[in-house]
Amino acid sequence: MKKMKLTALFLLLLSPLVLSSPCASAAKPEEPASAVVKNLYSHLTETMKQGEKLGFEGRYKKLEPVIKESFNLPLMARFAAGPAWREAGPEDREKLIESFSEFSIANYASRFKKFDGEKFTVLGEKPASGGGVIVETTLEPAGEKPVVLNYLLRKDEKGRLRIVDVFLDASISELATRRSEFGAIIKREGWPALISSLEEKTRKMGG
Repeated sequence: MKKMKLTALFLLLLSPLVLSSPCASAAKPEEPASAVVKNLYSHLTETMKQGEKLGFEGRYKKLEPVIKESFNLPLMARFAAGPAWREAGPEDREKLIESFSEFSIANYASRFKKFDGEKFTVLGEKPASGGGVIVETTLEPAGEKPVVLNYLLRKDEKGRLRIVDVFLDASISELATRRSEFGAIIKREGWPALISSLEEKTRKMGG
């Protein structure tokens, strides 16, 4: 799989994966942050195996609960909006969180259609320099070299560890990319245009 193709898949939260862990041991307790990532991909794998039968709507409904549980989507939407968040009213903020959440779930439902033999390996976790925990993983496409994918998790207001960002090659932030894209739309066309853009992209993925 070429670098450009892998980057595109990363921005849409990657292609189908298989979950494994070389460090797993029956006697060793599950590391909390790693457990979140493993649980997410366990559900994704299950959905992919039924992907064609379920169709887009079925995959969306099946993945919605685990994605909302695994990711802190409201916090991600807030960060992606950038400085414009402070200027937005409560209603506009709620609309963005809703449209961003639907867009994120639709990305999974549209991309995780079937299982193709890719291998996803959880290597372990470590403290993040800016707070939270980094879960280190690799994605190994069939017949290709592994790609490093790291997940940043932080505690939410209830003390639960949830994903707030994904890094390709341990450096390219998905959330920073979204922030750049969203900021450009807001600056060019305004807040309503950002929400309309997300809603339109979501509709197209389900079409």
